[in-house]
Amino acid sequence: MTSIPTPAVPTLTAGRARSKRLLRLREGAIQTSLVGCGTFSILTTFAIIFVLVTETIRFFQQPEVSVAEFFTGTEWNPLLGAQRHFGIWPLICGTLLVTVVAMLLALPLGFLTAIFLSEYAPRRVRAVLKPVLEVLAGIPTVVYGFFALTVITPALQSMHDGFDVYNATSAGLAVGIMCLPIVCSLSEDALQAVPRSLREGAYALGGTKLDTTLRVTFPAALSGIIAASLLAIARAVGETMIVALAAGNLAHLTADPREQTQTMTAYMVQIFLGDASNFGVEYFSAYAVAATLFVMTLSLTLIGHRIRVRFREEYE
Repeated sequence: MTSIPTPAVPTLTAGRARSKRLLRLREGAIQTSLVGCGTFSILTTFAIIFVLVTETIRFFQQPEVSVAEFFTGTEWNPLLGAQRHFGIWPLICGTLLVTVVAMLLALPLGFLTAIFLSEYAPRRVRAVLKPVLEVLAGIPTVVYGFFALTVITPALQSMHDGFDVYNATSAGLAVGIMCLPIVCSLSEDALQAVPRSLREGAYALGGTKLDTTLRVTFPAALSGIIAASLLAIARAVGETMIVALAAGNLAHLTADPREQTQTMTAYMVQIFLGDASNFGVEYFSAYAVAATLFVMTLSLTLIGHRIRVRFREEYE
């Protein structure tokens, strides 16, 4: 008898090899896309740094600019012709003053709200309050600025006659309201991430809910709470529209929050939206201020990272 040859049928091994090849191609495409996105972000950051550094160098090359005066001077008048002064401390002072007022509102209120949502609020209340807070984060900052100018400032003036129309207090309070969702949401997430076993252990030792929250849960979540605080501070330092509308444009050294002041970001808005020449010293001064602000926020980020690592090591 003669055997009849059977036609070749694709084997299971060949199908698996094809699937592995397609999987490798897909993973390679995804990896290439991710590398491209990361590279684009890094290149963008270096491009920003390059522009800031080059334009800041051009600012210090101007004949009327002194490096010593810029870092130690207490007068900032870049638009007064022969009476120009380029001491950056009035702008730094205005920025810190608004930030301090904002954090005096945002940090305590944010922490207390986060503790309430995480430890005390019923599930239904939490389901309503947290979305409301997150809605605040989506409000345009120009709305906060007009709110500070038309509502907060008149309210402050009705309570005390010493408030200027433009003042650091109203701007700081508006910035604090804007930063409140950042502090509250991130702090509440950090508290929720604390293992339940720590709470149960504190209860087993006779601790009350308040004792457990303040002595166990809050310290255990301190790393995330510090991160939330630093993020809010960086957000307040870099805020532009609120301070441009409500704080004023008078750069001077003052610790009185009732007076008007000018922040670093508000000065940059004044220059880039004004009639300053593209090659004038006042134009380049905005880049020097921006570079200083970049160094401040970068230092704040590095310090915060160091603090978070230290607290995490102590907890572990």
